[in-house]
Amino acid sequence: MIDWRILVVLAPIILAASWALYNVGAVAIRQAQQFLNNQNS
Repeated sequence: MIDWRILVVLAPIILAASWALYNVGAVAIRQAQQFLNNQNS
């Protein structure tokens, strides 16, 4: 049985970390696409 207090503490941390990773990943993909497009032209 997981203590609900641990979940209450971890949930916002996990949420923030996943949101940050999502944003970083989106920016990295956009930059990679621009880099590839610049090389092709």
